[in-house]
Amino acid sequence: MLRRVATMFLLTAIFVAPAHAQGTELLPGVTYEKTIEFTPHGAVALHVITAPRPGDQSGLYQLAPVLAGGTVVGGRERVTQIERDVSSQATVAGINGDLFGAADGHPAGVFMSGGTLEHPPLASRSSIGIDAAGAVHIDRVRFFGTWKGSGQRRALNGLNVQPNPGQAILFTPAYGPRAPVVAGSAEAILQPFPAAAPNVDLTATVTAVGANGGEPIPPGGAVLQATGSLAAKLQAEAPVGTPLTARLILQPAWTGVTAALGGGPLLVRNGVPVFRSLEDFTNDQVTAREPRAGVGQLADGRVILVAVDGGQPGYSVGLTAYELGQAMARLGAVTAAGVEAGDDVTVAFDGQLLNHPSSRAGERAVREALLVQYFGVYAAEPPLALLTGEPGSTEEPLSYKLVRPSLVTAQLIGPNGVAHVLEANAQHDAGSYPFAFSAFDAEGTWHWNVTAVDDLKRTSTIDRTFRYDTTLRALVAPKPARGTATFRFTLARPATITLRIETRGGVVIRALPSVSLQPGAQSLTWDGRLPRGSKAFGGAYVAHLVVASEVGTSDITASFAFTRVAR
Repeated sequence: MLRRVATMFLLTAIFVAPAHAQGTELLPGVTYEKTIEFTPHGAVALHVITAPRPGDQSGLYQLAPVLAGGTVVGGRERVTQIERDVSSQATVAGINGDLFGAADGHPAGVFMSGGTLEHPPLASRSSIGIDAAGAVHIDRVRFFGTWKGSGQRRALNGLNVQPNPGQAILFTPAYGPRAPVVAGSAEAILQPFPAAAPNVDLTATVTAVGANGGEPIPPGGAVLQATGSLAAKLQAEAPVGTPLTARLILQPAWTGVTAALGGGPLLVRNGVPVFRSLEDFTNDQVTAREPRAGVGQLADGRVILVAVDGGQPGYSVGLTAYELGQAMARLGAVTAAGVEAGDDVTVAFDGQLLNHPSSRAGERAVREALLVQYFGVYAAEPPLALLTGEPGSTEEPLSYKLVRPSLVTAQLIGPNGVAHVLEANAQHDAGSYPFAFSAFDAEGTWHWNVTAVDDLKRTSTIDRTFRYDTTLRALVAPKPARGTATFRFTLARPATITLRIETRGGVVIRALPSVSLQPGAQSLTWDGRLPRGSKAFGGAYVAHLVVASEVGTSDITASFAFTRVAR
């Protein structure tokens, strides 16, 4: 499927407002489309993932950031690897997330997951929040904090960040295994400690104290670290046995927001592209044409993740921040914000890369990804899009994946409407379940249909198609083709054949007129020329035969090498 996804694109003008992309279905209700848009500055490759409103009534969809390694300073991973890390919990598609610090790799802005705050926002840039009802909020959010032991209420300067002198910082398990080592610091170990929800009092008992940092952060606990002159105050006001209350304050309060990541700049407000957001970015960061990515929400609540390749003249030159905002507004976004731009821009699905990163090294490791997460039953496209009944093309390998215990019905439905039930109301734990099917009793389009009801009573269905069609068999391509290329095959019934010569990337360089042929041994020849009569260059090509008969239409391809002949 991913080869078809990667080669499927439409040519559109950047100044024409296109209808919202339908694209190729990755998951039920989640689509992907790649378009090539022509601008005065060059071609631009745009990638669009469209998904249902997060937290819709089905409960099967979520939009949330995911940290590499699962902690604030857990290192970096490629987006494809982050997706594989969470594949047992959800099937996902997404883009790279926020900028991150070069020193310890912590996110530049806010990070919130499951209603728990794990990193504070950067007030000078936009923060992106998703509430429980699925609304996307893009705001400048500030962080304040307080802590109180036996003395007065004092300032809490940060959460899961390296402290500066004279600061108090709270460290939760989201930071990593240990608090940072800081000479002269004092620590209060709190256990158990509530989930770090913002804007509520979080009270725990001091169970141990430490100095100079490096203390393990207990599971279900926290460590309050004070440096400089505050170290003595923490030692005096939070001895072992003292109740201590911390409060993590966001302004605006972001009531109901359960997931968040840092980002910026603001790209679209009330459906209008934002030319100047006045955020803390350099002029080069917003005006350079380069790879960019962003997230937006449509008027009907659906979300779009948009990324543009860049830095590759002849393929994609990239966009400025304002141009990305224009593109997202044309796609229907009423609100949108950017995430990290540059060589880190990545688009991936189910652990497989969809875009063409500008880095010579390919996909780069990042700190976090923003992922559409789907919790229903998932079945990949069947590996064989067409079975012809020839050796090696008689049996279809099939499978589906569950992320929760579920009651499953899996069946194949033939073109005659007859259902071949492989299992009915079968109870399964989370995992992948393979099958193989070869009992084809009709030619045409078959449906691989799986319905699951999970332990939360959520019903999901996925339907994938493939074809069983013996009309054209024994396709033989020349090895190699010199000057011309003749393709031989056998027809089982009358059919209309269209031959297209394509590059390996799927670009059609010549389409021959359709011809109607009778059963038996047949052949079609390409004269080695382009549409205007010039000779094609030598190289690797693909013969793409579209076969239409009484049982439907099938596609068959064969790769071949072509040598240009001078005469």
